[in-house]
Amino acid sequence: MKIKLQIKRFNPEKDRAPWWGKYEVDVEPNDRLLDALHEVKWRQDGTLAFRRSCAHGVCGSDAMKINGRNRLACKELVRNLSRTIVVEPLMGFRVLKDLIVDMEPFFKKYRQIHPYLVNEDPEEPGRERLQTPAERSRFEDTTKCILCAACTTACPSFWTNPDYVGPASIVQAHRFIFDSRDRAGAERLHILNESEGVWRCRTVFNCAEACPRGIDVPKAIAEVKRALVFKKI
Repeated sequence: MKIKLQIKRFNPEKDRAPWWGKYEVDVEPNDRLLDALHEVKWRQDGTLAFRRSCAHGVCGSDAMKINGRNRLACKELVRNLSRTIVVEPLMGFRVLKDLIVDMEPFFKKYRQIHPYLVNEDPEEPGRERLQTPAERSRFEDTTKCILCAACTTACPSFWTNPDYVGPASIVQAHRFIFDSRDRAGAERLHILNESEGVWRCRTVFNCAEACPRGIDVPKAIAEVKRALVFKKI
């Protein structure tokens, strides 16, 4: 099948404004959008720039706006899209080139919530810090986050206030706040209780629709808010 790609292009080193690159590509119905982008870059225009790595929906590096929605290019089959596919970079981030955006502000907020296990209690020699299945299931959903930024850049609160910590960071904080082995939950809650923290969420639910991993992001955010209100973790 033949499809048309309309790709938003911008190279700040030479372009004054973004422009649309238009390409026709022959693909198989079961090809992914990432395959179509490769066809453009490898056979039609080698200057096209985009990120990709694992190509299996795990690394999150090829998140982009596809027909108006945040998606992973490696997970979208062309047969499920229109014959004309519009591809744009993620909203809210500075464009470095074409579909590549500056992710550093996103990861800076991620680092602020201390996204790692904190426990200075002495371990019993030769033993792990064990959990029950119920304790593990408490944060199972939020371990699926791949930091693609699809949820954060789909959030209207982030569009209007780039200082908002964003749903991805809250999801990552949730993963450790409710981990029975962790001892820094109160510190993370204090960070999320700041003016640009979890209370900036307006429960629009864009994040849930955008997440390629199917994480119930609004539920995780609500549980963090509840922990702040009732001081229970």
